[in-house]
Amino acid sequence: MIDSHCHLDYIEDPAQAISELGLTGVVCIGASPEHAVKAVALAEQFPQVWATVGIHPTDAAEHDTPEARADLERLALNPRVVGIGESGLDDYWAQDVRPQQQAAFEWQLELAERLGKPLVIHTRDRQGQESAHLGVIDTLRGWKGTAILHCFSGHGGLLEAGLERGDYFGFAGNVTYKTAQEIQAAAREVPLDRLLVETDAPFLAPIPKRGRPNRPGYVRHTLEFVAALRGIDPAELERITDDNARRAYNLL
Repeated sequence: MIDSHCHLDYIEDPAQAISELGLTGVVCIGASPEHAVKAVALAEQFPQVWATVGIHPTDAAEHDTPEARADLERLALNPRVVGIGESGLDDYWAQDVRPQQQAAFEWQLELAERLGKPLVIHTRDRQGQESAHLGVIDTLRGWKGTAILHCFSGHGGLLEAGLERGDYFGFAGNVTYKTAQEIQAAAREVPLDRLLVETDAPFLAPIPKRGRPNRPGYVRHTLEFVAALRGIDPAELERITDDNARRAYNLL
């Protein structure tokens, strides 16, 4: 099966990691200029690995420079690069860098649309707030590209907007947590042809691996949990989500 979003370059033994638990493909997210170079190198080394390149919103204030944009645009032309990002808005850590986040987000939207590649979107708010989610909804309004809403939070407004746009929704290991009722509700509601599973490894390990570093192969635990939520045979959901990942990223 395919892990549609992980940070393989953070993992010490990538060759071992991508051979575990029946993985057939991994999308390695290059979320800063430095990590984009590493993600592309892994994608060139291993045929079952593909890469994205971009600037994470929490890195935008430091890393969104003209030089970084030129380097990332050059990397994005590599045939092993199947997406842009992860980009988006993050008001969890600091809200005083929103202008820099917004500028980086809008540039990556333009780049993704121009190159015909999907944009992987990160959206995070502090508990009880929704400023980042509302900002993403507003920024995507009128954009013609394809979005992958990574580690989807369950936010109702973004769910509605994403469904109207025909975006993809990635569910990570946190969907398995007891407190994740909104995420679980969204995992039941998203149409099957828009559903992706991911690890975000080495972060957000699913139950029963929570508390340990996440591994790309643990995507199987997330898939089995979502299959149970929806009353679907896991093998059937694996087929569906793998097909969705291939279509979303145009994997060859």
